[in-house]
Amino acid sequence: MSCVFVISYPANMAVKTEKELSEALRALWLKAVAAIELRNFGYAISLLQEMLKQEPQFLTGRELLRRAEVTKSKSAKKSFFNISTAPIWVMKAQREIKKDPKRAVEILEKVLEKEPYNRQANLVLKEAALAAGWPEIAVFALRTLLEENSRDVKVLQELGRLYHQLGDSDQEVEIYNQITAINPLDAQALRLGKDASAHSTMKRGGWTQAESYRDLIKDKDVAISLEQQSRMRLTGEALDQQIAETYARHKAEPANIDLVRRLGALNEQKEDFEAAIRWYQGAADLTKGADTGLARKVSDLKIKCLEREIAAHEEFLSSHNEPDELHAKKSQQLKAAKAKRAEILIDDARERVARNPTDLQLRFELGENLFDAGRFREALPELQRARQNPHARLKAMNLLGCCYSELEMLDLAMKQLEEASKEILSMDAMKKEIVYNLGLVCERMGEREKSLACMKQIYEVDYGYKDVARRVESSYEQNIPHA
Repeated sequence: MSCVFVISYPANMAVKTEKELSEALRALWLKAVAAIELRNFGYAISLLQEMLKQEPQFLTGRELLRRAEVTKSKSAKKSFFNISTAPIWVMKAQREIKKDPKRAVEILEKVLEKEPYNRQANLVLKEAALAAGWPEIAVFALRTLLEENSRDVKVLQELGRLYHQLGDSDQEVEIYNQITAINPLDAQALRLGKDASAHSTMKRGGWTQAESYRDLIKDKDVAISLEQQSRMRLTGEALDQQIAETYARHKAEPANIDLVRRLGALNEQKEDFEAAIRWYQGAADLTKGADTGLARKVSDLKIKCLEREIAAHEEFLSSHNEPDELHAKKSQQLKAAKAKRAEILIDDARERVARNPTDLQLRFELGENLFDAGRFREALPELQRARQNPHARLKAMNLLGCCYSELEMLDLAMKQLEEASKEILSMDAMKKEIVYNLGLVCERMGEREKSLACMKQIYEVDYGYKDVARRVESSYEQNIPHA
């Protein structure tokens, strides 16, 4: 049997949240956020560095610091005469790790201020953070390198090993899946991914104390059958037979969570989503809510049911244009299904925010769902807070601009979208969306030239983006003299 070795860290290893900051540090934090809003990155960086010296476990602060450093370094002019001193300081930090890891982290942050994607500095930061008992910061250091190159297999392997040491099997599975997507022939990644998946399943079932999951099932034949079933994709009569057999076992052992969960999975495979929802909900009830994955599965399947219904209504309406009673009824049913889907997504997001009120990514997801439901005023405060999350910042700013536009606050919409656009140098998918939305706002404000300039920026790199080609080319046609 393979074992998971979990590193032992000091009791204070948990990251600190904004809510836990002292009044003085919270004041510094708000100043730093305001400085970034004004694109005063140098001042924001100095404030955040000072904060982290006093509260190094404030992970959100470190994430925002790195985002400011990346943005600043991308816009800085490159000079051939600048000789990097990073290797000297990285070596100095390495020597400090054993006696004062906190000091080593501070030294490395000075290197990362100018070179946020410096490979060696981030790898040593990982080691220093682990030595200090800050594993979340170690993960963050590796994630930073992957932000620059998501296909760096060596860093992915390092991150997979780290998640294994931390006992985070779900994340470990995700990492090894990424590696095998890059190189399907990587036998080690395949094996480690399977091991991690097995540990994840055992942990969810509360099986970590057992020699193997079979020890938890008295009937070894049931255990072997479940194991075989999980490896095959059944169809037709074979699938119905498995459902019948598993249901018979469930009747004999109604409290066996594995059988109830298996019935959910089999009915999902059969695409009988209503039945799958009932079984997964039953499994969630048996765990008394301890397995949040089951609750999420129920929610996801409810959404799937509604999306199937929405697709059917949309297909009917697209092929029946006559404005008769049936058409009106289907239109109403489509509207109701979309509203129900939005409510499920919003309720699910609100519940997650209530459990983790300081998680800014969850705030963004709630704001996004409120926006999709057309509840723009309710979305505003969630998206404004989400801007503080470096990973969701640009998406949040884009949606904020759209909210302001929908609420007829066009000057605020323009300001928000212009600021977001300036933070992205290359015309990637995110910038295209932001610049396009900015063009629409400018058009509504009567600033036709500015709107056209936005569309031309996109046209130059992506002819096929939305209706940009029509907008740009029609502007030239208007200037062609007619015979």
